[in-house]
Amino acid sequence: MTAFALYPSLKGASVAVSGGASGIGAEIVRAFAAQGSRVGFVDFDREGGERLAAELSSEGSEVAFEFCDLREAEAIGPAFERLAARIGPVGVLVNNAARDDRHDWRDVTPAYYDERIATNLRHMFFAIQAVAPGMIEAGKGSIVNMGSNSWWEASGGMPVYTTSKAAVHGMTRSFARDLGPHRIRVNTVVPGWVMTERQKEKWATPQSLERHRQNQCLPDLIDPVYLARMVLFLASDDAAMCTASNYMVEAGSI
Repeated sequence: MTAFALYPSLKGASVAVSGGASGIGAEIVRAFAAQGSRVGFVDFDREGGERLAAELSSEGSEVAFEFCDLREAEAIGPAFERLAARIGPVGVLVNNAARDDRHDWRDVTPAYYDERIATNLRHMFFAIQAVAPGMIEAGKGSIVNMGSNSWWEASGGMPVYTTSKAAVHGMTRSFARDLGPHRIRVNTVVPGWVMTERQKEKWATPQSLERHRQNQCLPDLIDPVYLARMVLFLASDDAAMCTASNYMVEAGSI
């Protein structure tokens, strides 16, 4: 079993994660809980969110779940207010929620385009808007936005998704400049093809996996735990001088 690091600065820290009920998000929630953080997460998967929160709480972790459909911008602020009431003022925000549904550019309607942007980009902005005032008051904070290797690799078959993920990087750098004077750090984590259950069920065929292994420098497929480890580092005081940057966890595929 791999021996992972403990970060003393994360013990007791108040952490908010979007899209934490499954996949990479759930791994991030588990990782912060194992650090002794007070973890709150939002998701529109009510059943999965309640199940994960109950599981971790039964193990002695301080974990809170709040239902929120992040596509509804007006619901984001109140959801994060409810989390803060339960776990304390948010000192770490992880903007993780996204869906990489495939789509043909010829079939995209304005309604579909707007829904995909809301799913993969817009909620990040309003989540930052919700928690940044508390971080400013505290004089510190860490915001981690999840990007994607897809647009770096010029992937096809999901142009609205890749558009939204490319925009995450511009948003990160702009917020890093605006919030930096308050010692709030803003970074982007760039996952490669991560083997979540959803990926395995929908797209990870033997042929596609073999092609992807050939694109990576490393031979092993990426487990969600390694995304969580990078997020932990960026959230911790160990990364106090890290901001406005991209942190790749893609096994050398870019």
